[in-house]
Amino acid sequence: MTNDSSIAHIAAILREEAARLGPGARLPSSREIMRTHNVSPVTVSRAIGQLAAEGRVVTRPGSGAFVAHPQKTAGGREAADLSWQTVALGDRVVDEGPVAALLAEAPDGVVPLTGGYLPPGLRPDRHLAAAAARAVRRPDAWAKPPLAGLAELRRWFADQTGGDVTAADALVVSGGQAALTHAFRALAAPGTPVLVETPTYPGALAAAKAAGLRATAVPVDASGVRPELLAEAFAVTGARVFFCQPTLHNPTGATLPAERRRQVLEVARAAGAFVIEDDYAHYLIEQPPPTLASMDEHGTVVHVRSLTKILSPSMRVAAVIARGPAAHRLRAGQLVESFFVARPLQETALELVGSPAWRRHLAAVHAELRLRRDALAAALAARLPEEAELHLLPAGGMHLWLRLPAGLDEDALVEGARRHGVLVSPGRMYYPSEPPGPRLRLTHAAAAHLAELDEGVRRLARAFQDLARPDA
Repeated sequence: MTNDSSIAHIAAILREEAARLGPGARLPSSREIMRTHNVSPVTVSRAIGQLAAEGRVVTRPGSGAFVAHPQKTAGGREAADLSWQTVALGDRVVDEGPVAALLAEAPDGVVPLTGGYLPPGLRPDRHLAAAAARAVRRPDAWAKPPLAGLAELRRWFADQTGGDVTAADALVVSGGQAALTHAFRALAAPGTPVLVETPTYPGALAAAKAAGLRATAVPVDASGVRPELLAEAFAVTGARVFFCQPTLHNPTGATLPAERRRQVLEVARAAGAFVIEDDYAHYLIEQPPPTLASMDEHGTVVHVRSLTKILSPSMRVAAVIARGPAAHRLRAGQLVESFFVARPLQETALELVGSPAWRRHLAAVHAELRLRRDALAAALAARLPEEAELHLLPAGGMHLWLRLPAGLDEDALVEGARRHGVLVSPGRMYYPSEPPGPRLRLTHAAAAHLAELDEGVRRLARAFQDLARPDA
């Protein structure tokens, strides 16, 4: 159960537990709370989030939740009681837990098989610095940019998307996550359904929920979303939006073949619905397939493309491609929420993608990601039980999707891996509804080098061995 009353009930229990344990003490793990009180991970996450908002606990990704120390004012008095805000704010809770977990930094000595950004050694920091230096010397570098973005940058994004997309169709926004947030708010009314692949990117689920939308799952296989089930989901739910990642789907790595791409567009067109195409991995594959947007003739596709994954977490520059009234609504939403993206950042992006360093960087990343993918796959095959199988070996990207043996306790494995010094992403967080079984997403891009990647798999194998012991 994940209704408001169950969240309030668990929050009340944890308040009492925090008062009993005292400042600095560690609360029971999420897994313990779930087992003891027979509640879902979402209920536990929201209850802990409520206590954190009240200042009663502090959460440390990978370590757990701890009772907060009483805050003192400058005069030595205890800080004001802010618990009244819980009543005033009501139940409009934004569940940041999955996104925070994806963005968490691994502690020293812990191997990250999580995350979604390039490691420092693979980032083009030197080229970014040079591009920034050139950018701030441009005329009007610190002036207000055009509200939809620099014309030259919009034209570049349009050319990269393909088809008959023009600069007029592009809106520059602050990163891919912001693009998804804008798209969900612009295309669907609160309380309405949105179709998503299952499994899918947790950040999209969080953004849809924050927009007041109800996510409905559409299954995928090794070739991506199944068009016949997509058509059925549109018919059953009446949804008018479908979110998908047709290239290097996160987390499975599937890439939708050309025929299915055409079918997805036909199904959405027949339903009078939009397709949000999150092309987050376009630059993480050597030969990306044609985008859905390039195949779209009717304004069905709202295309999202970002430079963050291929350059740096701080390069928060992306584009949303849309046509017609949907494009107007997206622009209006951006204007009301944030005006525009800072001009120096846009100028820096433009300088870099227009330089020879851009192509050299792409080639270096593709070669390194291919090497890491193969190394991680080989280490998993050599060290993990045979029942732990890869969903597929993707054509690029940063992740591998691992099916775990049926009946294995996914939460116990993730916790055991953490104790052995390796962070992995639990499969449950990628599902908008009940998962079909235990899964893990393993990232090969975040480790510092291949030796650390191999050590991470060694530590994960020890966690498997712990669960296999009779007394585990």
